[in-house]
Amino acid sequence: MEVGSFVALGDSFTEGLDDPRADQSGYRGWADRFAEMLAGQRPGVRYANLAVRGKLLREVAKEQVPQAIAMAPDLVSLAAGGNDMLRPRADPDVLAEAFDEVVRTLLMAGCPVLMFTGFDPRFPVLRLIRGKVAAFNMHLRAIADRHQCYVVDLWSMNVLRDPRAWSADRLHLTPDAHRRVALRACEVIGAPGASTTDLPAIVVRPPRSRSHATTPWQRPPSSTSCQAKNSSYTLIPRLTSCSYSTWIRTCPVMSAAKPGSGRPSGPRAPAAARPWPAASSRGALPRRFVPQRTSPS
Repeated sequence: MEVGSFVALGDSFTEGLDDPRADQSGYRGWADRFAEMLAGQRPGVRYANLAVRGKLLREVAKEQVPQAIAMAPDLVSLAAGGNDMLRPRADPDVLAEAFDEVVRTLLMAGCPVLMFTGFDPRFPVLRLIRGKVAAFNMHLRAIADRHQCYVVDLWSMNVLRDPRAWSADRLHLTPDAHRRVALRACEVIGAPGASTTDLPAIVVRPPRSRSHATTPWQRPPSSTSCQAKNSSYTLIPRLTSCSYSTWIRTCPVMSAAKPGSGRPSGPRAPAAARPWPAASSRGALPRRFVPQRTSPS
C-alpha cells in the first residue's frame, strides 16, 4: 500500500507512552516510528498524531475523527477502547458497536483504516478484564473483516507477553516494544522495510517466585524504604514492617494518646510533622486488640 499521508487516532498507546524523545520534549511511540519508516521509503509523507492520553472511544469519535476526515489522509490508524475496558461496567458488545460506527464514518469519508486489537492482559489486576478484552477483540476482528480494514493483532504478538516489553506501570510499552509494533504495522499494510522476524527475539523468562519478584509493587526495598510484612494484625505496622513499639514511639499522634485508651487524644498532626518510621528487620508482631466486654451491673 502506498501511503502519502497518515493520521493517527487514539489514546496514550498511540500518543507514545512510555517512549520519550531524546530531548524529553514529548513522546515518540509506534506512530512516530511508523511514519518515519513510511518516510524512509517515500520521502515527503505527511503525518499527524491526534492521539491524547486518557481518551475514551466516544471522545476519540467526537474530537479526533472530524479532524482526521478534514485532512483526507491515505491512511488512518484507530486504536481506542482500552480506557473504556478499564472501567468496571464496560460492555465489550456495546463498545464494539460504537467502534464499528467510527470505522464506518472514516470509510465513508474515503479514509482507509488501520485497526489495533487489545493486548493480552496477563499482569496482576489487569488479568481480571482478560475475558472482556478477548470478547472485544473478537468484535474488532469481525469489524475488520466486514469492512476490509487492516488490523494489527497485538494479542497474538508473543513479544508483548514479556514483562520487559512494558514500563513500570504495566499499562504502556517500552521504546523497543513501540518499535516492534511499528514494524508489525508496516508488515500488515505491506510497506517495504524491516520485518519483525529480523529482530532478535526476547527470551521470555520463566515465572519467578514471589520472594524474587521484581515488579514495582513487589520490588525489594532499599535501605531508605520500609519492607512490607506478609502478615500482621494492624495496617500501619504491616505496611512499614516495624515493630508495634517502634511505631507507637515514633508516631506523634499515637505517642500523645491517653494511657489506656485506644485512640489519640489530640488533633491529627500535619503530614509534614509525621516522620516515616525506620524499617526494622523483623519486629515483634503486635497482639490483636480485643475490647473487653463489661457485664451489665
